[in-house]
Amino acid sequence: SRVVESVRDSLSLARRFATVTCRHFPTAVPALAALFASMGFLAACASSEPTPPPPEPQPQVVDPPPAPEPVDPLLVPPDGRVRVALLVPLTGPAQDAGKALLNAAQLALFDQADDNFELLVEDTWGTPEGARAAANRAVDQGAQLLLGPLFGASAPAVAAVASQHGIQAISFSNNRSVAAPSLFVMGVLPDAQVARVVDYASRQGLQRFAVFAPRTAYGELAVAALTETAEKTGAEVTKIVTYDPAGSDVAAQAQVLADYQVRRADLQQRRAELEAVGDEASKAALKRLEILDTLGPPNFDALLLPAGGSQLLSVAPLLPYYDVDASEIQFLGTSQWQDPAAMAEPSIQGGWFAAPPLASWDAFRLRYAGAYGDPNPPRIAALGYDGTALAAVLANRATSGGASVAAVRVFQPQDLTDPDGFAGVDGIFRFGDDGVVQRGLAVLKVSTQGPELLEEAPTDFDQALF
Repeated sequence: SRVVESVRDSLSLARRFATVTCRHFPTAVPALAALFASMGFLAACASSEPTPPPPEPQPQVVDPPPAPEPVDPLLVPPDGRVRVALLVPLTGPAQDAGKALLNAAQLALFDQADDNFELLVEDTWGTPEGARAAANRAVDQGAQLLLGPLFGASAPAVAAVASQHGIQAISFSNNRSVAAPSLFVMGVLPDAQVARVVDYASRQGLQRFAVFAPRTAYGELAVAALTETAEKTGAEVTKIVTYDPAGSDVAAQAQVLADYQVRRADLQQRRAELEAVGDEASKAALKRLEILDTLGPPNFDALLLPAGGSQLLSVAPLLPYYDVDASEIQFLGTSQWQDPAAMAEPSIQGGWFAAPPLASWDAFRLRYAGAYGDPNPPRIAALGYDGTALAAVLANRATSGGASVAAVRVFQPQDLTDPDGFAGVDGIFRFGDDGVVQRGLAVLKVSTQGPELLEEAPTDFDQALF
């Protein structure tokens, strides 16, 4: 009985020790479990709950600051200055055109801008990559309108930057296909020129048209415009011939245009017929045929030559050689003919072409010569003046209404597409909802004394022909 009582006392003491240990020294539990495993104390430890650790301090919840209100890029900034960027090639192969655009823009600043108008000039290097970099630099300086680039190939890069920043760009390109929601096309479009001169020719009684065009985007536009305008006026396109402007097939294609071999064969057959008759009248007719290479005219009354520069000077002289002569066929062209070399080319004397009006260009040219010493600036310079003058006029219009500067928005799309349009060096112009320029053009005649006016450019858009 003493043994049993001793064991009971030992068990009671062990339980109390184990309970205290499990509660106050929880890290000792595994070791004690091994020690007391044979004495049935694991259950006592397992069923005993350890004292939980004190709660960790929780981080204080702070509401994030409110997001800043988006800045409207068309609002005049607090300093009251309206900033416009001119993106032109000032280095590279097209630097002469770029510098002429810049010179003309500076004349427009003097004429139209107030003291709060700032022109930011950026060099595009004449490449898409350079144009994108120039546009980004301009936007970083706060430009609210981009004037440029010059080339259609660079226009998508500038349009992307303008779209990203919620502003507009006005390209000097004459490629209507690059127009975009954020980019307007301001150049003098070749298809508009073709439409104008073909419409004029049809009103003079010419009804059969042909075209000899380079296989280029410019040539394709000219062909399409001729076909569309002829359909509208009831005229007929009887011949469409194209050539590789960089190839050796121009002479062969000129023969195709002229139907030279067919007309030459007709002449030989006629001679044979007259020789077979042999009377005096036939002999006289044969005498008259001696100076001819072909018989009969081509199957068209007017011929469109949408080319300029060295290309025009290499193509045009071939045509009289194959009996397509300006004395019998009315030659038609575009504003590319408006240069001294074309005016002196004998084979296109008397030809008609469409271009911006002469009077305003002549006045601008005199001012340009007085300012920069160059009496013959490139025709593209007019776009630099008109684009900058347009920006200055819109800025003046927006900021002259008496509203606080913070409430004034400039260069909104609806401002640029004003249906009343604008007047500049290149005559009246406006932008359609598609972003493509519409112009009033004159019809001119080639002469060695310079272009002669045949029909004035319209002075308002009720008269304009596109």
